[in-house]
Amino acid sequence: MITPVKKVNRLFMLALAPFVGLMLCMLLIRPPLEPGDFIDSGLAEETITPQTQAISQELAGAKEAAVQTSSSIKRTTQLYKQTTSTMTTLVQKATVQAARPETIYNQRITSKLGVPFERIDSDRLTLELYRVNPGTYKGYAMKIKLKDPTAMKMALDSEPGRSETTMQAVKRSGAIAGINAGGFADSGGKRYPLSTTVMDGKYVNGFQASFKDLFFVGLDHTGKLVGGKFFDKGSLDRLQPQFGATFVPVLLQNGQKTVIPAKWKMSPKRAPRTVIGNYKDDQLLIIVVDGYNEAGSSGATLEELQGRLYKLGVVDAYNLDGGGSSSLIVNNRVVNNPSDGNLRPVPTHFLFYK
Repeated sequence: MITPVKKVNRLFMLALAPFVGLMLCMLLIRPPLEPGDFIDSGLAEETITPQTQAISQELAGAKEAAVQTSSSIKRTTQLYKQTTSTMTTLVQKATVQAARPETIYNQRITSKLGVPFERIDSDRLTLELYRVNPGTYKGYAMKIKLKDPTAMKMALDSEPGRSETTMQAVKRSGAIAGINAGGFADSGGKRYPLSTTVMDGKYVNGFQASFKDLFFVGLDHTGKLVGGKFFDKGSLDRLQPQFGATFVPVLLQNGQKTVIPAKWKMSPKRAPRTVIGNYKDDQLLIIVVDGYNEAGSSGATLEELQGRLYKLGVVDAYNLDGGGSSSLIVNNRVVNNPSDGNLRPVPTHFLFYK
């Protein structure tokens, strides 16, 4: 008896027999395959070879061009380095040569002042202290080169009528040095700056034309000392002072001695003094003279200081408040000897910042 499974297998074998026979015939009678059947006959060897040679020649040319370009770049780089080195050397020499006149001029100034006993040098200023002792009076000279215009400012309390010593102003503002500045007038137990006063580029109490030998002195935005007598506001405005104060009299103007009024020659004849001036290279020179009182018997005369400043080569010079007001502070110490025995509170001070 034939089972159902065997019947099914026979059925499949009968169905697949024609296909198996067809596959065997194809394998037995299959023709051989030739390379030409797959390669385009248009790409014959004689065509491929010239193309390869042309490409090879182009590559060789490109290589030669690359070598030449590389060599040119190297030569250009070397030339650039040599030129840069030469230019750097020329700039250095030019800088040295340009600084020579300034150095020579400063040496001439220093040779007349002597040897500084104290020096402060920073990115903002260079400050040097000298002793002044011509025989008739004793004092100190402070030469200052402002590298930054903001290294010098004026102190004036924001409360009208309030005054302080130069030491207090120096400590309050963090300055490295300071001197007393303009004159003052007392009223109602308070002390006010005299006449035209400028602070932060603005008039504190408006402009007042010069009278009775009064002058204005201060600094402009470039760090240059500006001053003199001003009879109209426009004349002072053109100088654009950032700060400044007023006192009497002018001692030097444009390198020439000015006429000192008889009143100021004798009232008092000798006294502690504070004067400020500038050289033609805009360095500042401040002289503070000691005196033991204001009676006219100690200190320096204005004519003596005028002659001294003239010999030192100062271009413009102005007499600041003196007597018991004279003060010189450096590195948080009182350098001069105040005639009152103590520093006098005044409204304005010129301060210097390290």
